[in-house]
Amino acid sequence: MIASTEEVRNLGVVVFDSEMNMCAHIAKTAQTCFYHLRRLRQIRRLMGHDVACTVVTALVLSRLDYCNAVLSGLPQSTIALLQQVLNAAARVVCDLRPRDHVTDALIGLHWLPVALAARIEFKLCLLVYQARNGLASYITDMLQPVSTLDRQVTLRSVDNNDLFVLRLGERAFYVAAPRAWNSLPSDTKKADTVKTFKKTTKDFPVLQTLWRHLISFIVLYFYVSSWSAYVVSCLVQL
Repeated sequence: MIASTEEVRNLGVVVFDSEMNMCAHIAKTAQTCFYHLRRLRQIRRLMGHDVACTVVTALVLSRLDYCNAVLSGLPQSTIALLQQVLNAAARVVCDLRPRDHVTDALIGLHWLPVALAARIEFKLCLLVYQARNGLASYITDMLQPVSTLDRQVTLRSVDNNDLFVLRLGERAFYVAAPRAWNSLPSDTKKADTVKTFKKTTKDFPVLQTLWRHLISFIVLYFYVSSWSAYVVSCLVQL
């Protein structure tokens, strides 16, 4: 008799659980990462910054990035736990207190955030680049360039090396990967080496994050200024 189970593990990833939402895989990954971070916190003052960064990358970031393409399309509330792991890892590397802000530390370490799905999209784009340059031929058949479609040869996306995006299955690789690839600038897609592609692709979401923080600051500034002016006008009327 074959016993039933609530989880199915493949290559170390819980690809199926009872809720079909990858929460089991995320919880197990976070549990393992937090375990290593607690152990590293105990000896952090005995290590330099570079050594701590190397150890955290090997023990924690490698687990966050392992097969993280399967997390594409998940809601922010589901992958928020992985962002907490990344924040805790940045605090260990930079020797910050538990309540210190980590935004500047993440930018300084050049670590892509998980909460904005930038880390997941980076892995998708890297897989597409490798497939289009003969480094990952096993997924080439899942990617269809727009230039191969007769009815779309006149579109501007042909010159941008875009891929055709299907309308069915948003979380499937053949949908999520082309969508992430098409969001990259044209120059990034034409990178000569994998190293160059990684650098330019990482810089793109980091700049987006900085721009998003700048916009939030500007909006908050004008909101506070307008509210202060309103309060002053009310006081003058009194």
